Amino acid sequence: MSAHPDPVPPVPEPSVPRARDGRAHREPARPLLPSPVQELREPAFERYGVRLLLKRDDLIHPDIPGNKWRKLAPVLQEADGRTVVTFGGAWSNHLRATAAAGRLLGFPTVGVVRGEELAGHPLNPSLARCRADGMRLVFVSRSRYRLRGDGAVRDALVAEAAGPGRPVRVVPEGGSDAAAVRACAVLGEELAVLRESVPAVAVACGTGGTLAGLAAGLAPEQETVGVAVLKGGFLGAGVAAHQRAAFGGERGRWAVEDGFHHGGYARTTPELEEFATAFEQRHGLGVERVYVAKLLHGLAALAAHGRFRRGTALAAVVTGRPFPEA
Repeated sequence: MSAHPDPVPPVPEPSVPRARDGRAHREPARPLLPSPVQELREPAFERYGVRLLLKRDDLIHPDIPGNKWRKLAPVLQEADGRTVVTFGGAWSNHLRATAAAGRLLGFPTVGVVRGEELAGHPLNPSLARCRADGMRLVFVSRSRYRLRGDGAVRDALVAEAAGPGRPVRVVPEGGSDAAAVRACAVLGEELAVLRESVPAVAVACGTGGTLAGLAAGLAPEQETVGVAVLKGGFLGAGVAAHQRAAFGGERGRWAVEDGFHHGGYARTTPELEEFATAFEQRHGLGVERVYVAKLLHGLAALAAHGRFRRGTALAAVVTGRPFPEA
């Protein structure tokens, strides 16, 4: 690819059939794979000699977009009528994606939700969508939820949520088990073909599973940059653990940037909101705030500090769409 290739044509938004209530039609859609790559003329990067490419994973599926489709694909193949039990917070993208998958493909879902105090209040739009898609919601205390990594605690939570003797497929919070991490390696393989002009690929990270798989699938000379959306500085160890579980050892060149969480998960700042709003206005593209806005804002700051080589392109993975959608 030359230094100044022909512009990438605009990526059309998918036309999603709608039911009478305005929701997406219940017939399963075919996933759009590989997802398209779109180049944007973005001044926050161009002024530092860096081209910005968006890997539009948000277009993979109208109900299960982005890395959620990639992570859930093994679950969909293995569910076989079993109840899928998974975990998440009150605004979890993963819970919504799992509920939508269950509705579309006909398997029961149960979401174990952090915060027993939520049970006595009206559901927020995210949890309401989960329930509308057929997911049974089980609210547990935050102290007990924190112990879900302990095998005995997790097994007890699953048994209480699904009911005794019911066959289940357990999916961890964020969907990042070994099978999901291996599935995300395909994302890296789709971007490895751009190795000559795209030395760096970036993704926002919650649990680190997508980063772990992405890094494993890229070409050896490409680097993966993970922008953490949670504070705490723990993500690097989590990514390494995901890779050991999925591949038997660490794979690829990857690094985690911990300085762009803007206060923690689902938190924001006026600076971040101003950046995302201006980006949307320039490009006519909705920017999801929990992950994608922090990714793009963080990458723009890194470009300003010379993190990426002038004359090269940076690919940013768009892992989801704004919720609720207009």
